[in-house]
Amino acid sequence: MSTTEFNSDDHKRSVPQAMGRGAMLKCPKCGKGSLFAKYLKAADHCPSCGEAFFHHRADDAPPYFTMLLIGHLVFPGIFLVERHYQPPMWLHFSVWIPLLIVLCLALLPVVKGAIIAMQWALRMHGFETTEPVTSGTTDGEN
Repeated sequence: MSTTEFNSDDHKRSVPQAMGRGAMLKCPKCGKGSLFAKYLKAADHCPSCGEAFFHHRADDAPPYFTMLLIGHLVFPGIFLVERHYQPPMWLHFSVWIPLLIVLCLALLPVVKGAIIAMQWALRMHGFETTEPVTSGTTDGEN
């Protein structure tokens, strides 16, 4: 009978801890190094522990979740202001559109960091840092 084990010191990865570190734009493994090289460009490797990030696949998830989150936070306020105060449309546009843009630009790296960290914690898309080691006999051995 053969069993598969991981040769790694980080066998169990905490998803909440990793996502918290990623949301703070830090390495999900060590929590010290920067996750990003630029505004939305993930670093190839953590400058502190050397964990590789170049193979992440965040793709369209960060903008989608950012818009979903911002929409659920801001649009109730828009509707309440309209219902209670009925300001002119130019005032709505001059207040809400810049607010939406600033919030989206501020939260996009936070959401992307959390998603990359979640992929790391769940060992998705190349974040399997170790090769499985098989112990026991295989079909070809006698």
